[in-house]
Amino acid sequence: MPRYTGRSTTLIRLEHITKTFQTDKTTVEAVRDVSLHVEKGDIFGIIGLSGAGKSTLVRCINFLEKPTSGKVIFKGTDLSTLSNRELLATRRSISMIFQNFNLLAQRTALKNVCYPMEIAGVPKKEAIEKAKHLLEVVGLADRMQNYPAQLSGGQKQRVAIARALAMDPEVLLCDEATSALDPNTTRSILSLLQEINRTMGVTIVVITHEMKVVEQICNKVAVLDGGVVAESGLVKDIFVSPQSAIARELILPKQSAVSEIHGNCVIRVVFDGQSAFEPVISNLSLECRAAVNILGADTKNIDGRAYGQMLLQLPDDEAAVARIRKYLESRKIVYEDIEYTENREEAEDHA
Repeated sequence: MPRYTGRSTTLIRLEHITKTFQTDKTTVEAVRDVSLHVEKGDIFGIIGLSGAGKSTLVRCINFLEKPTSGKVIFKGTDLSTLSNRELLATRRSISMIFQNFNLLAQRTALKNVCYPMEIAGVPKKEAIEKAKHLLEVVGLADRMQNYPAQLSGGQKQRVAIARALAMDPEVLLCDEATSALDPNTTRSILSLLQEINRTMGVTIVVITHEMKVVEQICNKVAVLDGGVVAESGLVKDIFVSPQSAIARELILPKQSAVSEIHGNCVIRVVFDGQSAFEPVISNLSLECRAAVNILGADTKNIDGRAYGQMLLQLPDDEAAVARIRKYLESRKIVYEDIEYTENREEAEDHA
C-alpha cells in the first residue's frame, strides 16, 4: 500500500487528553485520558462506534475543542500555550474535511477552493491559479464553474479536499468524510486521499466507524470505546489479532453469520499480505481431503498478495480438522477459533 515514506518524525502528540461537557444536570466525559502519537506521513485511523468520542477527539487535535485536561503537541509546540493569533496560524497547517462537505452554496467549485486563500490575503490571481491546479489534482478540471448543487456527493467531497489543501497543510483531518457516500465513491475518495499522502506528503487522520475504510488506507489505528482508547497499533496487527472486545466487534463477522451452526468448529482465517493470492480453500480441500463450508469472506488481491478474512465451518471429523490446522500452519496462514457467546465473541489466537 503506497504512502509517503519520509523520515519518521512525531508530528502530533496527544498526552492524556480528557474532554468533558457540562449540561444543566450532568457532566459528560466525551474523551478520557487519551494518549496517541501520529508520525509524519501516517494515515492514522481513529475508529469506534457512534458516541465513542471520535469526532470530539479529532476536534481537540486542532483545538476547535480545547481539552479539559492534557496536552496537544503539534511539531513540538503545546497548542495551549499559543495566543489566538498563533493558534490561527497553526491551524493553517491542520486542515479538515467533513461528512457534509461544508461548501458555500453561492460559490462555484473554483471560488470555494479560493475562499481560504482570500481569507489569508493571498493575491487573487495567485489564488485562482492554485485553485485551478488543486481542482485538477482532485479530478475536477471540468467542474470548476459548477455550483455545489450541480455536483454529486463525491464531487462535492473532492472540492472540499481541494479547498482543504489550499493553504498547503501538513495534516488533513477527515471526520467521517466518506460516510455520506456510496461504496464506489467511497473507494475513489479513499484512493485520492492515499495519492495525496503519497505524492504531497500530507499526514492524514481518518475518523470513521467503518473498518473497511481503515483497512483500505490506514497504516495505524486507534480503537475508541466510550471515550477511551481500547487498543492502538499497526492496522495489520490489530486486524490479524484484535485484543479488545470493541475491536473484535468491529472486525469479526457478526454472530448472526453462525447463529444456526451447532457442534461444528468455526475458524476465522486472516490474510495479512504475507501469503500469495491463490485458491487457498480449494487447495486446502484437495490436500486435506476435507470439505469446508465458507460462512463468509472478505478478501482482496493487492499486488498479488492476499488481504482480508474468511469464516470457515470445519467438518465434524477430528482427523480432518487436524489436517486442516496443520495445512494452515505449514503455510503460515493465521487463523483463530471462533466461539460466539451471547455478548461479544471470544477467541484463542493461532499463528
